[in-house]
Amino acid sequence: MRWISPILVAALAAFGVFLLAVVTKEPRHDREWYPHLSRLPHVNLQDGVFSIAPYGDWTYTENDPDEMVWSAVPPHRISDVRRVWFVMEPHPGLSVMAHTFVLFEFGEGDLVGLTIEARKETRETYSALRGAFNKFELMYYWASPRDLMTRRAVMMDRELYMYPLALSQQEAEAYLTALLEKTVSIEQRPRFYNTLMSNCTNELAKAADIPWHPAFILTGDADRALYLRGRISGEGSFEKARASARVDACAQKNASLPQPAFNAALVACAE
Repeated sequence: MRWISPILVAALAAFGVFLLAVVTKEPRHDREWYPHLSRLPHVNLQDGVFSIAPYGDWTYTENDPDEMVWSAVPPHRISDVRRVWFVMEPHPGLSVMAHTFVLFEFGEGDLVGLTIEARKETRETYSALRGAFNKFELMYYWASPRDLMTRRAVMMDRELYMYPLALSQQEAEAYLTALLEKTVSIEQRPRFYNTLMSNCTNELAKAADIPWHPAFILTGDADRALYLRGRISGEGSFEKARASARVDACAQKNASLPQPAFNAALVACAE
């Protein structure tokens, strides 16, 4: 049995080298990124007014991006936010996982979207396992609902559920402010995405100061967790609320509309 010891030592040494590489790796902004994640947003935030550029406003066909447009969010007062929407994209075939993002509503046809992403390099594919070991940088990607929705509903043919969050005006303003400030922080100092500690859902939850819940990791249960905590309102059961929140068919139907008209149609479908 003497051969066990050298093999064990070699395995431990290899694991040690791997861990050393993980903990010493530095996050960076200057890599060859996927095109839609290539431009880091810059937030100008001062005296309760914010603007964002560049701002994604891509559209998608069933196969590829259609128009790769970068625009900007003109100055908005944070105090003008009317409502916050929570959007969930379940992972097909894996019910415990989902991608989540938020939309901030300021007026009819005026929505500003945010998705928190594992920022992938060209030719990389997402891996939850690798995402736990500093494989990807973290990105706060601000984009139009048309961009976020048509990518998923049209090109990827995914289900989408859109819920109004039960927030007071003060809570909505604080939430938007926190996410804008986190975007500024990441631009100044890059961070790593982490499947367990800094994924799309728990980054959103931490900004809202929501107490820890298993749905921070098992993100496919995020909408149910919010419903049970009273952050998603609805009459009757959660299943009824979820059924009325489905909007992927609406996004597909209205994908060719201009951004304000698409936004208005999306809200009408979700109300």
